[in-house]
Amino acid sequence: MVTIAVTAASGHLGHAIVKALIARDGTDTVIALARTPEKAKDLGVEVRPGDYDDRAGLERSLRGVDVVLLVSGMSEPDERIGQHRNVIEAAKSAGVGKIVYTSVQGPADGTSFSPVVKSNRQTEQDVRESGLEWVIGRNGIYIEPDIDYIESYKAAGEISNCAGNGKCGYTTRAELAYAYAQMLVSDAHNGQTYNLHGESLTQAQLACHLNQAFGTSLVYRAMSVEDYRQDRIAELGEFIGTVITGIYSGILEGGFDNISNYAEAAGRPHQAWSEYFSRIRSGAPT
Repeated sequence: MVTIAVTAASGHLGHAIVKALIARDGTDTVIALARTPEKAKDLGVEVRPGDYDDRAGLERSLRGVDVVLLVSGMSEPDERIGQHRNVIEAAKSAGVGKIVYTSVQGPADGTSFSPVVKSNRQTEQDVRESGLEWVIGRNGIYIEPDIDYIESYKAAGEISNCAGNGKCGYTTRAELAYAYAQMLVSDAHNGQTYNLHGESLTQAQLACHLNQAFGTSLVYRAMSVEDYRQDRIAELGEFIGTVITGIYSGILEGGFDNISNYAEAAGRPHQAWSEYFSRIRSGAPT
């Protein structure tokens, strides 16, 4: 029986991956790691401490684990490289045999999101050189924030950003979780790096899907990168606003319009956007 530990299990993606593993194989083989374990108690599995800054604690928590899922951290890029190395080294010391890493897509140069991409590429290299069996997933952009932002879009009557006509490989946390569950349990994926997303969409296409789901009449308005940066910083602060701007300028430059390997990783196609938005319209679970 293979025991799988999922880091950052109290976060959105980690939580979804734990649930996908439970749906596949039950609760006995899954361990949730969380910086604040109390926040993951609702998962119904064993929860252990999982602070990325505490290597010794990570090693204790990973004892008896066969496979670990490393969810990319949320600290600033330079800091997260060391945090990820703590997880990798703790896994090696604890006798873990395989590591699966949730990386990101995007351009490694030229945007304000590129430092995040570079830090993920460094962790990818660290994972490949760890001596463990490994699988890397490069996540597309979550579509859920656009759903959560619908009231703001309604108030504005538009989607406005600096992506222009660029296409973006969007995905959902549920689809990612399904794919990672397969990557964690099957040795057939070892040594592979997968782009994980569905059909690429322009912002105008996204607006059409939102209109169909919510009965709105949104249009897309392109902004300059600098105007969008100032807008995002005003709402979200310097760090997050700059990162978000980098994502959308990366879309403009084609950095998120990649070939998807989702079907190879998951064993089935990614959910179609027509189905996803139809389920939102009908109130069904997505």
